[in-house]
This record gives sequence, structure tokens and C-alpha cells, in this order.
Amino acid sequence: MGKNKLKKFKEMETIDCVYQYPYGLLRENGFPKRGLWHREVFGNSGPIVLELGCGKGEYTVGLARRYPEKNFIGIDIKGARMHSGACDARDNGLTNVAFLRTNIELLDRFFTPGEVDEIWITFPDPQMKKPRKRLTGTTFMNLYRKVLKPSGRINLKTDSPFLYTYTSLMARLNNLPVTADSPDLYDTVADHAANLDPALREIRTYYERQWLSRGLTIKYLSFLLPSEGELKEPEEDIPLDTYRSFSRGVLETMNTDDV
Repeated sequence: MGKNKLKKFKEMETIDCVYQYPYGLLRENGFPKRGLWHREVFGNSGPIVLELGCGKGEYTVGLARRYPEKNFIGIDIKGARMHSGACDARDNGLTNVAFLRTNIELLDRFFTPGEVDEIWITFPDPQMKKPRKRLTGTTFMNLYRKVLKPSGRINLKTDSPFLYTYTSLMARLNNLPVTADSPDLYDTVADHAANLDPALREIRTYYERQWLSRGLTIKYLSFLLPSEGELKEPEEDIPLDTYRSFSRGVLETMNTDDV
């Protein structure tokens, strides 16, 4: 492990808004803040919003700045990545931001039923050959139900035509109320553009800027997740993505200038 990573991990241990449980829960009684995020972490009763696979945390922090009445928690297993967002939140005195280093599969060990109001899934791996690992698949939807309030909101931003199509089909098959749908988020003259939150375009993650620089379109889908009812997988054959997504390691060597 490089010295830079070790330095980041050490600094993360000193940042109050960071909670690290990378290998699951090590305490017999579980995560001590479970069910107490409002009272003991944020000190308010505002809505709690999660960003899953938050990476560097730009979206988590960007949303927190724009919506101070809400509380935002970035979740990722890669501590060296979220270091950037955690330092940004600390250095700028953002009290409505926290970061949780753990596996997404353990979500219900960190939050009680109904404790979460909304979930953001930003540029996840589409997992085209592994439906059970798809963060917008029914396996994860059933996990989200364990922590979301009834009819909590799910937001997806993706560069993947496959994942966008799959998620759209899954939502419609299961009658999940779709509240916003954009096949090209930056097509500002399209019919769907007028009703979209401006933050969707104003806050761009590091990886989003790379996708845009490659000429890829960014898709957005938002829907509500009722707490009951069996969820079914769509059976349609969906064309696979025809481009090769760069890994995050490769992207980190590319130009990071805004487009």
C-alpha cells in the first residue's frame, strides 16, 4: 500500500464526520449510531439522504451545500477515495455531511427501518452479466426497503445505456412511480428538461466529467419505492453497452478539467 494511501487512512481516523467499518461490524451490539443519526450525528430532524458508491464524495458534498435543510451520507468501501469529500466537509464546516466506509450490502446494519428518506446511485458499475450485483436491481431494492421510509425516493445518474434501460424496465414492470426520466440530462431543450432540478447538471462528479469529455450522454431516472409488493426482474433482452468504460484507476490518470 502506498504512503499516500496510508496517510489518507490515518487522517480519516481524525475526521469526526467519518465512520469506518470496512469489514463489517466488529462490535457485539452493532453500529452505535443506528437509529440515532438524526439525534447524535446531525443534531436535527431533517431528511437523511444516502449516496451509494460515493467515490470522492463530490456529489454528497455538493448536494449538502445546495440543500442545507437535508442531511447527506456518502457510502463507499474505498476509504482513500472518500478522503477528498470528507476533508472538504470538515474544512468548510459542513454539519449536514457524513461518510460511512463499509459495504453497501450491510446497509440495514447501519440504519433502522424508515430512517432514510432518499438514495442516490451515481455512476455505478452496470454489472451487465451479474443482475444480483446491480445496485438498481431487485436484490438491492429489497435491501433499500429495509432502511427507506415508505415510498422513499431512488435517484440514478449513469452513463450506461444498459443500466438506464434496465432500471427503467424494472421500475415500470413493478409499477414503481417514476417522477423524472431523462435519457440525456444535458439536452436542455428536450421536453423533460424543464422540470428537472438544476442541481442535476450543476453538480458534476469527477467521473461524470470524464464521461462527458468522451462525448457520452448522462441519463437520469428518479422513482419512488413502495415498501410492499413482490419485485420482479424484467425479462427483455437489453443491448449491452457498446463502449468500454474506463476503470476508476484509469480515469484518475486522465485530465480532470471541467468540460
